[in-house]
Amino acid sequence: MNGEDERTKGKNDSDIPLSPPNCLMCRHFKVTWEPAYPRACMLFGVKCTALPSAEIFLSTGKHCFAFEAKVKK
Repeated sequence: MNGEDERTKGKNDSDIPLSPPNCLMCRHFKVTWEPAYPRACMLFGVKCTALPSAEIFLSTGKHCFAFEAKVKK
């Protein structure tokens, strides 16, 4: 399989955004009931006080690439 796994197949550096996404508009963003960690990303399993995209950037050095706009009902 040429060293590629299914998660990175077809991905390259141009697929990674240059600016952070707005977590409030993402379908993976949730508000928690925990006062210490009021915001969460359900995709990455991150709970934090800041926006999850900021935590992703601090951890990886890259902006979140998993943003999916919320579906309007």
